[in-house]
Amino acid sequence: MGKDSKAKEAKGGKGKQAAAGSDDSSSSSKGKGKGKGKGGKSSDDLGTCTYVKARHVLCEKQGKINEAYKKLQDGWLNNGDKVPPPEFAKIAAEYSECPSGKKGGDLGWFPRGKMAGPFQEVAFNTPVGATSAPFKSTHGYHFILCEGRKN
Repeated sequence: MGKDSKAKEAKGGKGKQAAAGSDDSSSSSKGKGKGKGKGGKSSDDLGTCTYVKARHVLCEKQGKINEAYKKLQDGWLNNGDKVPPPEFAKIAAEYSECPSGKKGGDLGWFPRGKMAGPFQEVAFNTPVGATSAPFKSTHGYHFILCEGRKN
């Protein structure tokens, strides 16, 4: 029970997320116990990596992020396809209000604990090659393309 409580606390605050991230290198057996309620080996693999490579689109308004996401749905996601990074980059360049939009939304590799709150949660739990659904963070509305993960 204590492990589940810690996992829930880690989701709540920035400081605790950073602490949870710094634990990962010494807690390979802990990562397998968390599971995050989804079960299966793949969710454990997602939750235990140390670095993720991602692209994102950031918009201040929910309507704008939904419009950008709809373009991806119409072109790729509704067909069950993964969005190729060059196609994602076109949407990011057109819609993203983040400076990274000029680089196709590319955030490069970043460690656990660097990104705040929901952004980190989504980035580290989106499978490689997949695009997340739109979500809200303290900076606005996003969706993410995960391009890689490593320890």
